[in-house]
Amino acid sequence: MRVEVFADVICPWCGIGHHRLEEARARFDGDVEIVRRSFLLDPFAPIGKVEPVPEMLVKKGYPADQVGAMTERVEEIARSEGIQPYHVRDNRVGSTALAHELAALARSEGKADAAWSALYRAYFGEARSIFDAPSLVRIGEEIGLDAETVRGALDARVYEPEVKRDLLRARELGVRGVPFFVFDERFAVSGAQPVEVLLRAFEHTSRS
Repeated sequence: MRVEVFADVICPWCGIGHHRLEEARARFDGDVEIVRRSFLLDPFAPIGKVEPVPEMLVKKGYPADQVGAMTERVEEIARSEGIQPYHVRDNRVGSTALAHELAALARSEGKADAAWSALYRAYFGEARSIFDAPSLVRIGEEIGLDAETVRGALDARVYEPEVKRDLLRARELGVRGVPFFVFDERFAVSGAQPVEVLLRAFEHTSRS
């Protein structure tokens, strides 16, 4: 079975969805190939510029007095599933283009799962930057990639076309929000659904 996962590495529900998908895959009695695909929540964000999460949410139209409760709810859900720490409110956001290019490089080296896990862990678990090349080189090293290879690829934007292909794939499928899961190009599940829902999707796909 082949499952495509569209996500952005600064999307808090994507981080939770990543955890739930791995739980469902561990419980499923069958082979599952997961293809990690990029989706930029803000494809026009300038690379290198960051801002606090609350400021971003207010700019998007969320009432300032509700931001705390919104972000705390996500953090509490993560804690309830054993994902902690999980920094949302006190984190920063910016362009994830370079982070996705690192993930694309890792995919070419057979390390896609490791890259996405490392990016989520660095961002949500440790509130580290994933918005600049030096930070991403360190993450690449942590999953066994060669530092000079990562630095050269990011500086030359070698994997930008591959990320754009993922975005085109998302548009073709009508993806509007993430996480978004496509099972064998036949069934789709939108959102960070519970483990049981993803497990049923695995089972339904395997029987169809």
